[in-house]
Amino acid sequence: MQLPSGLLENAVNEFAKLPGIGKKTALRMVLHLLKQDVADVEHFSESIASMRRQIKFCSRCFNVSDNDTCNICANVMRKQQTICVVETIRDVIAIESTQQYNGVYHVLGGVISPLDGTGPEQLNIASLIHRIETEATEELIFALSPNIQGDTTIYYIQKKIAHLPCTVTTIARGIAFGGELEYADEMTLARSLANRLPVNQYVKT
Repeated sequence: MQLPSGLLENAVNEFAKLPGIGKKTALRMVLHLLKQDVADVEHFSESIASMRRQIKFCSRCFNVSDNDTCNICANVMRKQQTICVVETIRDVIAIESTQQYNGVYHVLGGVISPLDGTGPEQLNIASLIHRIETEATEELIFALSPNIQGDTTIYYIQKKIAHLPCTVTTIARGIAFGGELEYADEMTLARSLANRLPVNQYVKT
């Protein structure tokens, strides 16, 4: 793509680095910004930079937060003894959009995948086990994408906490095996949460 300005080309290349954004879409975005007031564009760019500089990760569950503890963990109206284990922050957002869950979360930051070089030590598993041991957890809900990597992760954690007195469940498989949790529609996700079953029925030990 030949562009008449090096500055324009640099901006297009940066936007094209975003997931799902090709060069043509990036060009449309940049041309749109060119039509805006300089102050508006500066506010836009500063908002992005400020987010990256100042955003934090909850010291308890690893969700994104403006403070050391996220709003969900700090909410005394949430059921603190129920932990929903998810792979990414996007999964927290997906589940929260259903408005069917009133517990807290734990973001693993991925799933165990030896082929990708991701082992338990690269994930927030040790901190999860520590939470279960120290916070009198009553129920652990696995809300991981229903694929081999997700099931491997569930199996590993289940073995690590087998000696602890908490109920372990997983969301019902209304979500197709091999699917991604973040792409499930809200109704399916809400029903999966409501109809969760003992994890032993899905992950064989």
